[in-house]
Amino acid sequence: MSDLLKRKAEATPRGVGVMCNFFIDHAKNSEIWDTEGNRYIDFAGGIGVLNTGHLHPKVQAAVAAQLQKFSHSCYQVVPYESYISLAEKINKKAPGNHAKKTAFFSTGAEAVENAIKIAHSATGRPAIIAFGGAFHGRTSLTMALTGKVVPYKVGFGPFPGDIFRIPFPNALHNISVEDSLDSLEKLFKYDVEATRVAAIIVEPVQGEGGFNPAPLEFMRKLRAVCDQHGILLIADEVQAGFARTGKFFAMEHFDVQADLITMAKSLAGGFPLSAVVGRAEIMDAPAPGGLGGTYAGNPLALAAAEAVFDVIEEEQLVARAQNLGDRLQEKLRSLKSAVPQIADVRGLGAMVAVEFMKPGTHEPDAEFAKKVQTVALGKGLLLLTCGSYYNVVRFLFPLTIEDTVFEEALGILEAALKA
Repeated sequence: MSDLLKRKAEATPRGVGVMCNFFIDHAKNSEIWDTEGNRYIDFAGGIGVLNTGHLHPKVQAAVAAQLQKFSHSCYQVVPYESYISLAEKINKKAPGNHAKKTAFFSTGAEAVENAIKIAHSATGRPAIIAFGGAFHGRTSLTMALTGKVVPYKVGFGPFPGDIFRIPFPNALHNISVEDSLDSLEKLFKYDVEATRVAAIIVEPVQGEGGFNPAPLEFMRKLRAVCDQHGILLIADEVQAGFARTGKFFAMEHFDVQADLITMAKSLAGGFPLSAVVGRAEIMDAPAPGGLGGTYAGNPLALAAAEAVFDVIEEEQLVARAQNLGDRLQEKLRSLKSAVPQIADVRGLGAMVAVEFMKPGTHEPDAEFAKKVQTVALGKGLLLLTCGSYYNVVRFLFPLTIEDTVFEEALGILEAALKA
């Protein structure tokens, strides 16, 4: 272990921050074993990538079968049916009765960048509106869209222009729906006219920002503003999609529809794949050659994604996400009296978070969140923190987790919170 840590320090840059001081050897479903044989329950899921767990047998088999045929041709050079087949599935599954088309890429940031490109092409407008607390990626453009400075934006400017930001509704932090919408109206008066705005990009449930679900009223009014001014609505579901929220797509929680939806993470069960799905006429705006990428829509990742679709349906993971999320929220709420730092328990489906504040105050308690994470890790449970103040613990366990392992994890979580 010490030798690996030494080699890591010498061979890799400090900018690649690493949470754990041990190294994975193998994993199965919701469990990880390190190189020294220690077992951990995985409530991080590769940051929301493993809704179907580590090495689901159906995903393994699908990738192994594809590997016997070919691993790469570049779809833009020699196309293959699996790209079309998966696009058809996503077009059918995505919310809305309108005609849709899907394009594939490799990472969530790529999906977001291409959604912005498509919006620019479809509207002929330059400006984009994003939200405080948002996370959209680590490239130059997606960093500019991201609404969290540390650690994502520190020292990396300048960023692309014509990107504007307004507050995301958050009742715990005294930002109402009306506050957010008033900020949008002021933005149109003070900074950018609505006719210059190509798109508003929003996470139906903010990820890095603290697992903050968008209020229904807010999404309805956002859609109305977009319709009024000819602005496209982009839903970033990179972290929230594929059954995580108790719906296949998080936008299914709302009675309004996005023009474009980005996805990645759990789309391919651990293989690099992302996508943009949207209204057919909008997706067709870029000219031939305007979209794509050398590895975009990799055949192995597409095979994995086809299997992920089957697993979600066959194992009823949408319903299971809701069940597991309800059980977790019930456990966390039952601990409020014993753990006065718990200020809020929230989430949709299994996209659950607990936020901590110093008892008797409205001051975010990042130190307590870190202690909970550290104690849990020492007891064999992987947790992730998030939030603008780092005072939130989020839960991203595989939806395929066994009930016995889930209950074991809840016991460790309770002990960590009380410790």
